[in-house]
Amino acid sequence: MEDKTATVPTVLLTAVAPVVWGSTYAVTQLHLPPDRPLFAAVLRILPAGLLMMLWLRRLPRGRWWGRAAVLGTLNHAVFFGLLYVAAFRLPSGLAATLTALSPLVVMAVAWLAIGERQPRVTFGAALVGILGVVLLVWQNERGGAVDPVGVAAAVGAVVSASVGFVLVKRWTPPGRVLVTTSWQLVAGGALLLPVALLAEGAPPALDLPAVLALTYLGLAGSVVGYAVWFRGLTRMSAGAVAVVGLVNPVVGTLLGVLLLGEPFGAGHLGAMALVLGSVLLAQAPVRRAAGRLLRPTGGPVPPTVEPCRP
Repeated sequence: MEDKTATVPTVLLTAVAPVVWGSTYAVTQLHLPPDRPLFAAVLRILPAGLLMMLWLRRLPRGRWWGRAAVLGTLNHAVFFGLLYVAAFRLPSGLAATLTALSPLVVMAVAWLAIGERQPRVTFGAALVGILGVVLLVWQNERGGAVDPVGVAAAVGAVVSASVGFVLVKRWTPPGRVLVTTSWQLVAGGALLLPVALLAEGAPPALDLPAVLALTYLGLAGSVVGYAVWFRGLTRMSAGAVAVVGLVNPVVGTLLGVLLLGEPFGAGHLGAMALVLGSVLLAQAPVRRAAGRLLRPTGGPVPPTVEPCRP
C-alpha cells in the first residue's frame, strides 16, 4: 500500500530521531560511568518525561492510564533492559545486526495488528538497508562467542519496540504526540528504576561531563528523539519509519570515527551509501519527488483541439 499522505519534510523530521540516537554510543563511552547501563537508561528517560509532564500539565485519562503503561513498558522499560543485556553479552557487530532487523519485524507486526501492507519497494529497500548495516558494523568486528541469552535479549528488544511502535501508530492521534510521549517516558522510567537499583545498586556519583551528557541524552535523545519518531509513526507507514531507523548505525559509525578514533575505509563508505540509499528508496514522498524531477519537461506542446460547435 503506497503512503499517499507522508511528505518529504515529515521524512526529514523523523530522521532527526535516529541521527540523535546514533550519538548515544559515543556520548556514553566518553562521559558516562562504565558498567551502569540501566542507571543511564533511567536517567535518560524518567527526568525527561517528568519535565515534559510539568510543562504540558496533562495527565492520562481513562484508558490512557493503561495504554501509557503498555507503551512505556514496550518502548522503554523492556526495550532498554533487554538491549543492554544484549550489549553486554554479544559482540557489538552481532548485536547491531540483530537490532537492525527491526524494519522487517515492524512490517510484520503492522500487517498482523493493523492490516498495514508495505509496497514491495519498501520491503526490498529494508533488505538492502539491513545488508548495508551488516557490512558496515561487521568490518570492525573482531569476533566473539555467540551467547544464546544475548541473542534472545536482542531479539526480544527488537520485538518489544516493534510492537510498541505499531501500538503508538494505532492509538496516538497526530495532535497528541508530545503528551503521550511524556506519559510513556514516565511509565517506562518508573518501571525500569527498581530493576536498575536491584541490578546495579545505588546510583554512582556524577561529574560535570556526565551530568551534561545525561542532560543531552534526556533532552535530545528522549524528548526530541521520541517526539519526532512517534510523530512520524502517526503520519507515515510503520515500515517506512522503521527503515529510517537504519540511519542510526551510520551516525554511530561516523561519530565513532570522529570522536573515538575508530577505523574508516572505502568499505565503510560503500556500506553507508547502501544504507542511506535504501532509506531514501523506502520513502514514498521521496520516490514521488524523484519521479517529478526525472519526468521530461521539454518537447513540443500538443495542439489544443477546439470542440466542434454546431
